[in-house]
Amino acid sequence: MHLTRRQWIGTAAAAAATAGWSDAFAQTSLKISHQFPGGSPTEGDFRDRLCRSFAAEVDKRTGGALKASVYPGSSLMKTNAQFSALRKGALDMSLVPLSYAGGEVAETNAGLMPALVPSYEQGAAWKTAEVGRLLSKVLDDKGVIIVSWVWQAGGVASRARPLVTPDDAKGLKVRGGSREMDMMLKQAGASVITLPSNEIYAAMQTGAMDAAMTSSTSFISFKLEEIAKHLTSGRQRTYWFMFEPLMMSKEVFARLPKAQQDVVMAVGAELEVFARDAAKADDKAAAEIYAKAGAKIYDMDEPTLKKWQAIARDTAWKDFGEKNESCAAILRAAQKLL
Repeated sequence: MHLTRRQWIGTAAAAAATAGWSDAFAQTSLKISHQFPGGSPTEGDFRDRLCRSFAAEVDKRTGGALKASVYPGSSLMKTNAQFSALRKGALDMSLVPLSYAGGEVAETNAGLMPALVPSYEQGAAWKTAEVGRLLSKVLDDKGVIIVSWVWQAGGVASRARPLVTPDDAKGLKVRGGSREMDMMLKQAGASVITLPSNEIYAAMQTGAMDAAMTSSTSFISFKLEEIAKHLTSGRQRTYWFMFEPLMMSKEVFARLPKAQQDVVMAVGAELEVFARDAAKADDKAAAEIYAKAGAKIYDMDEPTLKKWQAIARDTAWKDFGEKNESCAAILRAAQKLL
């Protein structure tokens, strides 16, 4: 077939436009893992919904060249194996509490450092501030890229008695959610239990644990109102803010054409507003659901928060800052935002 010069230029331009989508016609499929209950794009745990929305939007914007499947409830791999798998390129993407990687990469413990992030606004500020750049660099060096910055407030659900002030912690068996949270709790007189959030229900049901700290969304998704008689809510103020990003293996990301990489990062950034609004809504919803189930609800006042923060500063913050120079730099940068 003989092409005129104009037809040839048009054909070449069309080919160049589609080449960004993985050699014009090839299709890439990503697997997204998380530990939370599965739902739909509009119903259920917002972290699952965020992953599903991400998959749908990336599919749409790449014309089907980049697809993603979501595996909820740790159905693809065990909760604590996800971060390591991301680093090795054995897992494409995961939405996972960053502090779960604390034993592997010390700096990630900043993601659940008691009273270091006291509000959603401060959490959001991390992304473009020095602390965010330092943390992103550490993860990048370890083979992981942050796609969506997601912060969640949390509180405490307890069986026998409330846990609001540091004095309340004495003698209780508590799940803090991170090594740093545990250090603060131990100093307040609690004994600590370590397990992922999807195992809290069973531990509380059997009496192996008296109280659990987790995000408001997990309080709802894991139905702890069936067991808990008291809830210290995160809806006003809390020392418990968790960084729970959607992350991608750097190795997998590097294999994508530049145009697809741009779509991944753009969609990830756009979903951050959805995540913040959904997390805030869950802070209020958790209190309402627990009250309806018969639990007593407590809100933390500023003096109580300051008491917890003072303990955190002398225990968790101090320990983290002494780990290495990288941890110390992250702590200093985070404190600048306080």
